[in-house]
Amino acid sequence: MIKQDATILELRHLQTLRAIAEAGNLSKAAQRLFLSQSALSHQIKLLEEHYEMELFGRKSQPLRWSAAGQRLVSLAYEIDGLLRDAERDIAAVKGGAAGELRIAVECHSCFDWLMPSMDAFRERWRDVEQDLVSSFHADPVGLLAENQADLVLVSSHKKRAGMVFHPLFCYEMPALLSQQHPLLSKRFLQAIDFADQTLITYPVPDERLDLVREVLKPAAVDPPRRTAQLTIAILQLVASRRGIAALPRWAVQNYLDSGYVIARPITQRGLRCNLYAVTTRSAAATAYIRDFIQTMKDVSFSRLEGVHPID
Repeated sequence: MIKQDATILELRHLQTLRAIAEAGNLSKAAQRLFLSQSALSHQIKLLEEHYEMELFGRKSQPLRWSAAGQRLVSLAYEIDGLLRDAERDIAAVKGGAAGELRIAVECHSCFDWLMPSMDAFRERWRDVEQDLVSSFHADPVGLLAENQADLVLVSSHKKRAGMVFHPLFCYEMPALLSQQHPLLSKRFLQAIDFADQTLITYPVPDERLDLVREVLKPAAVDPPRRTAQLTIAILQLVASRRGIAALPRWAVQNYLDSGYVIARPITQRGLRCNLYAVTTRSAAATAYIRDFIQTMKDVSFSRLEGVHPID
């Protein structure tokens, strides 16, 4: 029988339950929490022994919560909301609830996932003015030093004096092919497969294209290029067999589901790319900027396909 005068529930247990609920399995939840899978399983075992009930089916796919597990997951979300509210209230008391948040975005496709995060943030920080800064700039991080932005989203981590890189998530970057493309016969594409293909990209420098920077350039492969400003324009060119592209899976999942274009992994392991928020050290201490960074993580992990914690 459960002891009525004692509980072993801690915040870390609730964070674990929420991570499992959002990740869908123990392995991904452990990665997200930076724990080993055995450590995470041990937490669950302690809770189940305490409550003398199973929290979820071990062999169900997708994971299926028991009534007890569902109640604890619900509690986890309630407690997290209360804690975040309390922290915002304390920030308001300290005078940090109002201000300006100028966001610069390095990648074209970032807008697709950023808007829901901005909407969620706006509900909680109504006195913080959000603004998107045009950042198709040779040095996006330089906008922080020039006081033209408060936070910049970038895909590469390069140490820079006075700047703090906040890991957001890692995402899958597949190659995109037309329905009849000959390369569909391959399980995955290697650098050499791009050599005689027209590569369709956004109009940005090569150092900001993960495919070029991480795969093609090291292999000395330089395919012919074509550029387009919009994601849908790139997809239309791919679908009409004008070339191939590589875009984040979360940006094109609807088009993959409908069969408009077909995805193949880039390299046998797949190409994974990172996304970071960059701030100055002083901005990193601002309550609403810290909360916006956490909001981006929470919204992204709950909404986007193929995202993972950054190792």
